[in-house]
Parts: sequence; structure tokens; C-alpha cells
Amino acid sequence: MPDSERISGLRPSYQEELARGTARFFLPPRTDCPWCLGRDLRRKFRTTDLIQGKPGHFVLDECRGCGHVFQNPRLSQEGLDFYYRDFYDGLGAETTAKMFEGNGSRKRFRRSARALRRVAAPRRWLDVGTSLGHFCAAAKEVLPDTRFDGLDMGESVEVAAKEGRVEEAYRGLFVELAEEMAGRYDAVSMFHYLEHTPDPHRELAAAHTALAPGGRLLIEVPDPESLSGRLLGRRWLPWFQPQHLNMVPMGNLCARLRELGFTVEVAERRDAHIPADLVCAAWFLFDRLLPRDDAPWRPRRPGPAARAARFTLVWAAVPGLVAVFALDQLLNPLLRRTRFSNAYRVIARRDG
Repeated sequence: MPDSERISGLRPSYQEELARGTARFFLPPRTDCPWCLGRDLRRKFRTTDLIQGKPGHFVLDECRGCGHVFQNPRLSQEGLDFYYRDFYDGLGAETTAKMFEGNGSRKRFRRSARALRRVAAPRRWLDVGTSLGHFCAAAKEVLPDTRFDGLDMGESVEVAAKEGRVEEAYRGLFVELAEEMAGRYDAVSMFHYLEHTPDPHRELAAAHTALAPGGRLLIEVPDPESLSGRLLGRRWLPWFQPQHLNMVPMGNLCARLRELGFTVEVAERRDAHIPADLVCAAWFLFDRLLPRDDAPWRPRRPGPAARAARFTLVWAAVPGLVAVFALDQLLNPLLRRTRFSNAYRVIARRDG
């Protein structure tokens, strides 16, 4: 079915939901930090959904005490369902699959697998937040004797099992499923997963439960202390509103892992950097100037003139965006060695 027909078919249900407003998608604002419970908070910025353009405004607050950055007020489960819909599945499924199947993603996944292979050779590995299982498929090339299982909330993990990228698929919440897999795994990974969760403390505890003594936990997340985030402001892609709920500084994460009974073996920023900050910021800035694209959460389809103008302007901008992307790649060897790196990696061994 053409996208225009799919969008038209979805528009009535989206408009019915939006007619009731977006306030119901949020929980009451917090007055304390969800990480350390400190009360000295400051507003970092207020933004909109720069990715899909769904209605709503989102605020990120920062704890002056520990540096934790969090969405406040946070989306409720109803809100998460609304803003995730048609991103990883539905209308957005094809785009998301292409993003993870790309050569750049596969190279990054293989680097992550090699990072863990330097400290361990796991027999059984659980990838939490696996989506379509593309990390597992790439990691299998590095660790061919390792069994990879996947966990995710959506139907994508079942597709991953059906297509052979994971051996066993768990569909649901990690914090609710961890007890049934207690001590089963030699490795658990969370690639850009923890920042999506409402309670990172519970997720880390769940990983401790699922791991056997001596097993490794591998985490990669955006770095809220990155200088790129300060420079680019709300147009820094890793802020990724409204999906990213909690952004944990590296020091906080390592300290919490030690409290839970882990020994931190690796904590580094260099190899986790994803060189796309400038091109994404350029696109977000340019996209503001364009006529709106068609989407079911917009009241009506743009007219022919607006659609033609957007098509023409996007293609006219392609050479400039390609040049900015090339600049991202050119600067990558330098930025990844500095605090401009946009992500970090932690590998920790479960004690006992």
C-alpha cells in the first residue's frame, strides 16, 4: 500500500486521540532527581519532537548535584505508546531497519562485540532492547560460538527470531522477565537502551539478576556531559526527545554498578562515539524551514504545491548535507578522543 494511503487510513485514529489533548501523556512533574533524589534542579531546555514532528513540548531538567539529565514531566505509559508508535514499527519500520542494516551500524556493532571479547568469551549473550536483532547478527561474526538471545517490548524481537538473528526472543519488560532468566547469561548488553527506560536503577538490577557470577554487562549510552550537547543544544541528536527519559553521566553509572556488586573493567568514550552530530543538527535546522511532510498526526494532507516545494528543497539540500556528513567523518578521529565524543561504553563484571 502506498504511504499516502496508509497515512490517510491512520489519520482518523490519530486525530481522535489528539482531540483529547497531549497533557494526559505526561506524569506530574518531579521535584527531585530520579537518580540521586536531590532537589537542586535546573531546566536544561524545552523542545519539540524534532524527529517525527508529533505534537507536544518536552522539558529536560538537570540535577545540579549529580549531573543526571531527565525528562520532566516524564511521559506516562500512554504517552510512550503514542510517541513510539510508527517509529520502530508501522510507518517507520522500513526506515529503522535500513538504519540498523547499514554498513556503519554493522561496523559499530562489531567493534562493540570485540570490546567485550577482549575481556571475556561468553557462551550465552542476551541483548536487551534488541529491536530487529541487528547487533546480534553482527556480533555473531565476531563470536561465532556464542548463542545470542534478544529482548524487546515490540514485535520486532519476534521478527528477529523468525529471521534467525536471535535464537530465543523475549517480548516484554526486562525488569519483569529478569527473574525467570536468573543466572542464565554470561553477557548482557544494553546498546542505547538505558536512556529509554523510566527507571535505570531497576534495569541495572535486572541485569545483575540475569547474569551468572563472572558474567559481563556491556552498556553504551549517550553522554550527557558531551561538549557536543552543549554546543548544539536541543538540536543534538542524542537528546532524542521525546524518547530519551534518563541520561546518566558515566561516573554515576559506574558508581551504581559497584554498589550493585559489579567490578567496572572498561569505562571509555572514544570507541562509542557515533559521528553524526553535525549532519543531524543541520537537518533539524533546515527541516524547520520546509513545508511540513505528510503524517497522520497532522490534521490534513499538505497540498500539491507544498509537497512539490518540500521535495524540491530537500533534493536541493542534499549536496550540503552530504558535505556536513563528510565533515562529521573528517572530524571523527579527533572528536572521539575528546569530550566532544557523544557516547560512552562501560563493561562491568558481576562479582560473586
